[in-house]
Amino acid sequence: MKDLTGKVAYITGGSKGIGFGVAKKLMEVGMKVAISGRTLKTVEKAAEYLGNEEQVLALSSDVTKLEDEKAAIKKIKEKWGQVDVVLANAGVGHFMPIDQMSSEDWHVMVDTNLSGVFHTLKASVEALKKSKGYYITLASLAGTNFFANGAGYNATKYGVVGFTQAAMLDLRKYDVKVSTIMPGSVSTEFAGNSPSEKDAWKIQPEDIGELVLDLLKMHSRTLPSKIEVRPTRPDKK
Repeated sequence: MKDLTGKVAYITGGSKGIGFGVAKKLMEVGMKVAISGRTLKTVEKAAEYLGNEEQVLALSSDVTKLEDEKAAIKKIKEKWGQVDVVLANAGVGHFMPIDQMSSEDWHVMVDTNLSGVFHTLKASVEALKKSKGYYITLASLAGTNFFANGAGYNATKYGVVGFTQAAMLDLRKYDVKVSTIMPGSVSTEFAGNSPSEKDAWKIQPEDIGELVLDLLKMHSRTLPSKIEVRPTRPDKK
């Protein structure tokens, strides 16, 4: 997929943070990008910032609902006729000791972070088979590096890593590439953070965008199935 001009990408959770940063990078190389989120007005505002309506599409979709994701893929195909790249990026995090975690907290994370990744792939897999495309999940170093107050988040990201690696083995026979990206600290609004100059040491959303571009430009014979990425100097603040 070396020539990316005109290729079509779908990014869940694309109105801010990592999803928005990736969308911006993909559009810079001539790709068409659909971004989704739960609140259409928010997604439309992000799309306006990204560029003209011929290159970006704003969609409302709740990844916890398979029918929403199917509808999103249908709209993308109606507008551009194909889906070449899908980035399952939508995610949430609630951090607290396990004895304080409610059933609702647990299910919100599982339904969004884990079931959402499945729904996005289930909705797009036939389109990706047709285009011999690329499915990328956004996991986290939290999927292998566990920490106190992170039981729910750790569990879901651990699940995303396992799901993605198994899906990679299922789909490579169709020439569909599947990878998971596992970032460390990224400067986003995730979990109530407010990015500022003090976050300059962290990975920036556009850095993940560059990484996605590297994956898409890689030779078809080569598949980095799991990519861990960290800040170089987390102590240098």
